[in-house]
Amino acid sequence: MLIPIRKLKGKRLSDSENPPPPKVEVAPDNEFEKRIRPEVIPANEIGVTFADIGALDDIKESLQELVMLPLRRPDLFKGGLLKPCRGILLFGPPGTGKTMLAKAIANEAGASFINVSMSTITSKWFGEDEKNVRALFTLAAKVSPTIIFVDEVDSMLGQRTRVGEHEAMRKIKNEFMTHWDGLLTKSGERILVLAATNRPFDLDEAIIRRFERRVMVGLPSVENREMILKTLLSKEKVENLDFKELATMTEGYSGSDLKNLCVTAAYRPVRELIQQERQKDMEKKKREARGKSTEDASETKEEEKEDQEITLRALNMEDMRQAKNQVAASFASEGSVMSELKQWNELYGEGGSRKKQQLTYFL
Repeated sequence: MLIPIRKLKGKRLSDSENPPPPKVEVAPDNEFEKRIRPEVIPANEIGVTFADIGALDDIKESLQELVMLPLRRPDLFKGGLLKPCRGILLFGPPGTGKTMLAKAIANEAGASFINVSMSTITSKWFGEDEKNVRALFTLAAKVSPTIIFVDEVDSMLGQRTRVGEHEAMRKIKNEFMTHWDGLLTKSGERILVLAATNRPFDLDEAIIRRFERRVMVGLPSVENREMILKTLLSKEKVENLDFKELATMTEGYSGSDLKNLCVTAAYRPVRELIQQERQKDMEKKKREARGKSTEDASETKEEEKEDQEITLRALNMEDMRQAKNQVAASFASEGSVMSELKQWNELYGEGGSRKKQQLTYFL
């Protein structure tokens, strides 16, 4: 039996006109997803951009290509060899800006940001650790595009052959890898695992394999230190600062060390201002003790006017030199840990020469 085509408001339905797709209902959060929901940070609440990072131009450009390009042009990454990156590892000395880069990526890409720590996943009840890991990825799929950030990833996803490690930790790692890039992984999910560590050589080989790109964030060079100092002091009052000299005298300093240097220098004008105010208070109390006269009253009015106009003086080179004597580099640029980082970068990182040794996780 043929069913006649009805006319709706003067328009005839044709075969080419498809009905609107049904709305996909998102399942409500289960009890495990509700525990992780407070860890989700919307992109507009992160507050860190690439402009806040004074250097690392090559790394920022590479991360924009890996993370932001698939989000802006998903039509180019529909299949074949071009697929969105699912894992990026940032490694290097402490204080070089790895966490800031992660926040800036999430902000610039407009992605939700989930900061994962051991307290987020572990539970005192047997079997709940794996359920928390599963809830982490199911929640990330609901709020996608999502960046799952694991800071100090070596403490959570270290080598499974570690002596004395509890069995529960191995189960957490296995569950994490299964949902990240395993049998339970769905191709359409826009989830990126971004991790940072100071000790990449403590990571499990299976975890290293899942990080498709491994980028070393090293200590800044002279040019980069100059850029970082200019960025840190861009909103401050400065006077006759020689940024080239400052960059030269801070050899071996990380970005965090340079920030500590600038903060320490900024305290000197504050200290001088407080000393001036104390001295004026002492003079005022002396006048009150000997009794007020007409001349004293006029002097007091002038001093009150001066107090209202008092402002902090500008930072100068002497402030920075004095701060340099107080703030030292927090990482040994020529130490054993740095040599291990460089060696690991040669074997596994981007731009390394891997002909020296065969990759262990392919054996």
